[in-house]
Amino acid sequence: MENISREIRKKLVRMHQTGSHFGGAMSIVDILTILYFKVMNISSPDDPDRDRFILSKGHSTSAWYTTLAKKGFFPEEDLDTYLNNGGQLYGHPVRGGVPGIEASTGSLGHGINIGIGMALAAKNDGKDYKVYVLMGDGEVQEGSVWEGAMLAARLKLDNLVAIIDANNLQGFDRVENIQPVSTFRRKWEAFGWGVKEVDGHNHGELEDAFLAVPFEPGSPSIVIAHTIKGKGVADMEDLFESHYLSVPKDKVEAYIAELDEER
Repeated sequence: MENISREIRKKLVRMHQTGSHFGGAMSIVDILTILYFKVMNISSPDDPDRDRFILSKGHSTSAWYTTLAKKGFFPEEDLDTYLNNGGQLYGHPVRGGVPGIEASTGSLGHGINIGIGMALAAKNDGKDYKVYVLMGDGEVQEGSVWEGAMLAARLKLDNLVAIIDANNLQGFDRVENIQPVSTFRRKWEAFGWGVKEVDGHNHGELEDAFLAVPFEPGSPSIVIAHTIKGKGVADMEDLFESHYLSVPKDKVEAYIAELDEER
């Protein structure tokens, strides 16, 4: 798993020579690695009984593309077309763009509600698959997230797993200065969800949490994953500007060497 995460991050360094949101893509790599290679039942993007994954923080889709390519859902060389005119690897996920994209996202606060619909459909159809939705910590300030949170608890969707990428940075400030991350657990518990907090870069903690769902019988689950924006590249780690910056072309090889040194 460490090797997969490292290879994904190295590819992201190359992809983000054009395009922003490098920091938020790097912070979710370990979450995606554990979900796709250890936890989710998803051997094929066309299997009707597969687990579903939705990237609600759609601006970090480069990490999702890279994970799907590593999973073998489309050729890895296609990643070189990221953000190319006429290509299929858009800056936000588009259903039908490449295999494995379950939903078009980008307008923050929508992914959790798409996931609720999918989880309810599974219940109504007597299916056992789970639905995983990854949100940003700034994203959960959207009112639609809390409308969905109330509904999911009332519907007893214990096949729904939300994840918060809690890197404590959003578009214009630290999350802690706007809606503190430290209050997240109490809020989600008050809305009737089972909650676990983990180190979002610790593969063991992530796997143990995901394998323990539902955390409470008959309730949806949420994993608050504490992460570092720009994880793996010291110049970018916990840097507000990494939300917008592209990787400088003259830094690419140095950043990749830095990631290799973590072995």
